[in-house]
Amino acid sequence: MNRPHIIDGLPNPGTKSGLTERFEYKLEIIPPNSVIQCRRADIVEKDGVEIARGYFRTTYVPGDDVSAACPEVQKVAAALWPAPIDPEFAVDPGAEAGTMDETTVE
Repeated sequence: MNRPHIIDGLPNPGTKSGLTERFEYKLEIIPPNSVIQCRRADIVEKDGVEIARGYFRTTYVPGDDVSAACPEVQKVAAALWPAPIDPEFAVDPGAEAGTMDETTVE
């Protein structure tokens, strides 16, 4: 006898449940050092209706690696924080070679 799998009116566990997960980000910039706080909301929806929401907060300070962060954090960090300068090559790019003021020492 081939009967559908129904227990207490529930559908077969192998059917698609209609659950989706999405993320929302809220960024806060904290002066004076432009610290970035990112609050991620993890939202679970069933058939388009929100059934659960959880929060996760991360803080980034200037100089932190944001390559694994969300694209919004990467864009804000690039706009707010100066590019890192390697001390070995910290020269004025506008200065031309050989234009130093040379004086004769006797």
